[in-house]
Amino acid sequence: MENIALIESFSEFKDDKSIDKPTLMAILEEVLRSALKKKYGEDDNFDIIVNPDKGDLEIWRNRVVVADGEVEDPNQEISLTEARKIEPDFEVGEDVSEEVKLIDLGRRSILSLRQNLISKVHEHDNTNIYKHFKDLEGEIYTAEVHHIRHRAIILLDDEGNEIILPKDRQIPSDFFRKGENVRGIIESVELKGNKPAIIMSRTSPLFLEKLFEQEIPEVFDGLITVKKVVRIPGEKAKVAVDSYDDRIDPVGACVGMKGSRIHSIVRELGNENIDVINYTTNNQLLITRALSPAKITSLKIDEENKRAEVMLKPEEVSKAIGRGGHNIRLAGQLTGYEIDVFREGVEEDVELREFADEIEDWVIAEFAKIGLDTAKSILEQDVDDLVKRTDLEEETVRDVMRVLREEFEEENNS
Repeated sequence: MENIALIESFSEFKDDKSIDKPTLMAILEEVLRSALKKKYGEDDNFDIIVNPDKGDLEIWRNRVVVADGEVEDPNQEISLTEARKIEPDFEVGEDVSEEVKLIDLGRRSILSLRQNLISKVHEHDNTNIYKHFKDLEGEIYTAEVHHIRHRAIILLDDEGNEIILPKDRQIPSDFFRKGENVRGIIESVELKGNKPAIIMSRTSPLFLEKLFEQEIPEVFDGLITVKKVVRIPGEKAKVAVDSYDDRIDPVGACVGMKGSRIHSIVRELGNENIDVINYTTNNQLLITRALSPAKITSLKIDEENKRAEVMLKPEEVSKAIGRGGHNIRLAGQLTGYEIDVFREGVEEDVELREFADEIEDWVIAEFAKIGLDTAKSILEQDVDDLVKRTDLEEETVRDVMRVLREEFEEENNS
């Protein structure tokens, strides 16, 4: 009866987990052999016959008949008297096969068998899930919001697999409700204990690249290549594209008529502003394009130190820097150059770090974040605008401007 009960539970696992029959039989045999080894010390003289379809399970122990009083290993040997209780015509030296019932292993062993079976089936299932999602790393995946936590959203796919979308992998404007479908890339898959931890990301540059593949046929077909993607998630992104077919305009094909093609991508990313530029191996031209929409007057590159000095008209500077310094930061990441912006026609200026004795380092760093690293670049700004664009108080901004003005007044008076 215990045999049938074990096989029935075994069949349930097969139906639930879709494990193939040979694997299922191998798991059951492994669990049984472990139990036999624990009880008898070894299992190499046991035959296990499993028939899941019929619910049959047989365990046979093979021993050699020895003369009474000469049994040295009870697991491998059986006395002549005990053997003849099984079959009356056994003789010394013959092999005896005796069926072992699960009940002979003890109630506790039977319970342990079932627990081990459950554990092994789950372990096998988790290994398959791990392998499946490991192959999907870097690919777009869709799952449904199951539970919303403070630090992460727990998603479930159609197979009931749990996927984690951490807070720092969500776009700042993301807001999801339970039951809603979420798209992202499978960023990483790790085994934590025996359970796979599947991490999704919506902030990775690779997510944007894969969206281009999904939404733009020429990228999917390989006619257009995405060379590099840089992002400030939810704010701004720059994508460099190229085509080996001169008849194709890669930027035009990606953006579409009046932005029709890229619109769905922008919407998916919480209205992230996406600049698509033509890739080129000409670094001067690449930097010029990367700083769009600003128009550059002149450009000087220091290849050794990977720096670029860009000269612009005063009205173009704010375009090059962008809101919050996003444009110039992404242009630097896209091109691999540290870009310094200079205003055309400004003869005398002083770098902000020269005022380190009077202005605290963290304040200088706040201005640098929005691309303002010289005295005049700050003095040209509106106080209210600087307060909005930085984490500085109005009083702090006014104090900095006072220090900078005094510097230029002293120079003019000398």
